[in-house]
Amino acid sequence: MKTIALLLLALTAPLVFAQDITLPAPQTDGGKPLMQALAARKSARQFADRALAPQTLSNLLWAAYGFNRPDKRTAPSARNKQEMEVYVFLKDGVYLYDAKANKLLQKAAGDHRATAGTQAFVATAPVNLVLVADLSALDRELLHADCGFISQNVYLFCASEGLATVVRAGVDKPALAKLLGLRDQQEALYNQCIGYPPAP
Repeated sequence: MKTIALLLLALTAPLVFAQDITLPAPQTDGGKPLMQALAARKSARQFADRALAPQTLSNLLWAAYGFNRPDKRTAPSARNKQEMEVYVFLKDGVYLYDAKANKLLQKAAGDHRATAGTQAFVATAPVNLVLVADLSALDRELLHADCGFISQNVYLFCASEGLATVVRAGVDKPALAKLLGLRDQQEALYNQCIGYPPAP
């Protein structure tokens, strides 16, 4: 009986722990020169029905808010508080980006993309990033500035890689707080949709 129980545990363990996603190491070279990326930067609200490859997703998240030095990130934060969290809404689940481990930690299974924002196209964008601030860390205007730095990193990455994106303040904060299990001192400030542009 003990052998059977151990065998069942071994067979089901991958199912129990498979919800977290280990991302491939980000590729930090290549891409368009900065001035070309700035020239190509724009907002878009239409996306092809095509998922981002794991490598592209890893590169995107590193560009947004990864670590480019042992204790510093690609986006600045006031007084180096690093008070932001990036949640990733995909078709198969909602994840918290763990930049140190380069992993996605699952917070909810299933397709919750529609909860990420209040406009219809949000529900079909392949990726939605929800930027969550710790309200106890900084004054609100500084929190919004720190969100802007992350968002601009995403814009420049998308411009460099031929992806479409738009940042939005239209979010259902109570619904997101419930879904993500946010603490009282956390608030979802912005959503950014990302995907491939539709075929012309």
